[in-house]
Amino acid sequence: MTSSARPPRALVIGGSLGGLFAANLLLRQGWDVEVFEQSGEALAGRGAGIITHPQLFETLARIGIATDESFGVEIPGRITFDRSGATIATLPQPQNLTTWGRLYLLLKAAFPAEHYHFGFSFQRLTQDANGVTAYFSGGGEARGDLLIGADGIRSAVRAQLAPGAKPLYAGYVGWRGLADEKTLPPAAHRDLFPNFAFCLPPHEQMLGYPVAGFGNSTRPGERCYNFVWYRPVEEMRGLPQLCTDTAGKCHDMAIPPPLIRAEVLLEVRRAADDLLCPQFAEVVRQTRQPFFQAIFDVESSQIAFDHVALLGDAAFVARPHCGMGVTKAAGDAITLAASMRDADNDIPAALARYQEKRARFGSAIVKHARALGAYLQGSRTAEAAGHHTPGAVMREIAVNQDFV
Repeated sequence: MTSSARPPRALVIGGSLGGLFAANLLLRQGWDVEVFEQSGEALAGRGAGIITHPQLFETLARIGIATDESFGVEIPGRITFDRSGATIATLPQPQNLTTWGRLYLLLKAAFPAEHYHFGFSFQRLTQDANGVTAYFSGGGEARGDLLIGADGIRSAVRAQLAPGAKPLYAGYVGWRGLADEKTLPPAAHRDLFPNFAFCLPPHEQMLGYPVAGFGNSTRPGERCYNFVWYRPVEEMRGLPQLCTDTAGKCHDMAIPPPLIRAEVLLEVRRAADDLLCPQFAEVVRQTRQPFFQAIFDVESSQIAFDHVALLGDAAFVARPHCGMGVTKAAGDAITLAASMRDADNDIPAALARYQEKRARFGSAIVKHARALGAYLQGSRTAEAAGHHTPGAVMREIAVNQDFV
């Protein structure tokens, strides 16, 4: 337990959504919180869409962030198109869909700017009976009672404390992008914009939904259509070729979007014309800068270590079919803050509770996401194929579920 003469101090490694959830919640519980972000400037979400769930709104409310109609786009339901563009299934499923950038701006504005530090690259940590010290490149260091590793899928905090928990490639990538609704032909706009839509080529999956536009507006005429297209890519040769940039440099499992080679983008647009319904082919055609993300699993058996907690993607990464990545980070942060409050900031006791509750949740969501993605990974089992039917994807993809 920390001294009553001063508030407990938390060091948050990673200033993205998970780190900001935890930082804002602990700050409002009286903690002294410092956030250390590796990037030298404000983060950008590349237009990534986010599926919202009740726990996300609960977290924002606890922080004191109010949401209104500008937060996201409300949709009434889901629709699946066949290759010709005909509707083959529908499902009522009201949801609110927002963007990474919109959420980041809200969380960043809620946290004191003087306690959010850019350009701090975490190198290592040491712990003793009284706390934890973080060391950064360039010789900087910081001391706290608790360190929160919220530094994403390639977490340097996790690499030190749980080196066996490494990202495992799932065998496919997710192509993503945003198309300005004003660029879409009237027929495609009419079919796509009211709904969360799907198209299901063999062993691939295309989905899309409306989100705020490039100016963060959710008003009709000013929105974008966000797509995610899952495509198998072989790991040893196919993925390195995809990650080779315009200068011939091969990046490690990812590549900055502007460096994607023109011939790769041309092939993706040709494949969209060949495999997808006309509505989605038009979305891919009108997207300014398509980019891809290799899909990984990360599963950590331990997420609490004396004075350290792993949170968000640093703890577990489930394939995005659940649509729960951001909500899981919010849930991690709520549980961590509540555990500290209920234990009167007794850090070992609080972290034991956090470990018990969120490790179980993380393992469950990773398992479920693997089942949803098995067909895309190449599985030929009846169970895997059963998750790829129009009815199944509309019922199972990116819906709120209780995983514990």
